[in-house]
Amino acid sequence: MKISIVIPVYNEADALADCLRAIAGQTKLPHEVIVVDNNSSDSSAKIASEFPFVRLISEPRQGVVYARSTGFDKASGDIIARIDADTNILPRWLEGVEQIFKDKSVDAVSGSALYYGVAAVSLVDSIDLLVRRRLSEALASENKMYLWGANMAIRRSAWLKVRSSLCQKAHQHEDFDIAIHMQELGLKLIFDESLQAYVSSRRIDMKFLDYMHYVMMSPNTYAQHDIKVKKQMYPVVALCALGYIPGYVLYKGYDPLKDKFSLGRLLRAPKTIPRVDPTIYVA
Repeated sequence: MKISIVIPVYNEADALADCLRAIAGQTKLPHEVIVVDNNSSDSSAKIASEFPFVRLISEPRQGVVYARSTGFDKASGDIIARIDADTNILPRWLEGVEQIFKDKSVDAVSGSALYYGVAAVSLVDSIDLLVRRRLSEALASENKMYLWGANMAIRRSAWLKVRSSLCQKAHQHEDFDIAIHMQELGLKLIFDESLQAYVSSRRIDMKFLDYMHYVMMSPNTYAQHDIKVKKQMYPVVALCALGYIPGYVLYKGYDPLKDKFSLGRLLRAPKTIPRVDPTIYVA
């Protein structure tokens, strides 16, 4: 089973090398690794080119939906694994992907998250897993499932089937959009919590209203497709709203040298630097 890994990248110089080193340390090596540079103005492309197993390509249209689709189109593996540049997959992650797709009925899978760069990480991981379990069970009860771009994989045959029907609307999650259109075609998606990957906690590092705008795109993606299961997302939205302040404090106060919370570090934390919204597309 040949597995391609696709990584959309926009100004990810701080995270990309660790991501690629984690891939190099896999017990099962991938068929190919495709890094899609989406107009980075930092050294992301240079970093990617320093890894001999990486195939670096460019996508000039701004937006993760374009970078993802270009990478998926170029992939030649039987399975297309998709991760983010801040994802660090565990050593047996590709083995896990291969095992899941031995079930011929499975067309796509999303896994669970282990966070880094935050204090009280065990608590954060436990809450996140409970939320993903609850969401997957709630969606499955209505014959739906989501996909999560930081830790997912899809059969190439399924990608070719769904490719032409995908949306390119701004302010919606492109991974949720893939899931919606795949299920319209009768394809099978699953959540497998044993497929774990480390991801950065940086998504909490934004102003509250910006954070909630990002969170609300989950139900809004379903709403744009006139799918009633958007209601299943509202408990998740509420939890994200309630958890914003403690999550922000645990992130800003995390001391990487001591691997724990530091009040001094929280008080000295630099101001948040706004990140480009990946759901804004410029053709």
